[in-house]
Amino acid sequence: MPGHTDNTVVINAPLDLVWQVTNDLENWPSLFSEYASVEVLDRTGERTRFRLTMHPDENGQVWSWVSERETDREAQAVRAQRVETGPFEFMNIRWEYSEVPEGTSMRWVQDFAMKPSAPVDDDGMTQRINHNSRIQMDLIREKVEKRAAEV
Repeated sequence: MPGHTDNTVVINAPLDLVWQVTNDLENWPSLFSEYASVEVLDRTGERTRFRLTMHPDENGQVWSWVSERETDREAQAVRAQRVETGPFEFMNIRWEYSEVPEGTSMRWVQDFAMKPSAPVDDDGMTQRINHNSRIQMDLIREKVEKRAAEV
């Protein structure tokens, strides 16, 4: 059975600000702690193809891949998928935003499967993604809330 994760954070900030900050791809290296760089390869309408490069992992390995995202502001959602899949057979991500009394709920739903040659299996990657999503979401929450307080 393929891997599946579902993580949510509530950010004490207006949805418009959360949307703007989290969909500013060129700023992702400042927003996420794991990304060293983002290179936009193509942007057509609401669809963007880009290369993400991570900081070296604990073994010095630098991971990089091409993904594609399509934003849908009306639906308050983003669909993304890896184009260069690397160790994944496939990786699809859906970002969902909604207004809640405390501010904005941001949800990441990821569906994926690992290749047999990958360094971890679906269960192992599910654990890694769940762990790292919490770290990244908390970091994003802190940064967006700080920005909201300055506005």
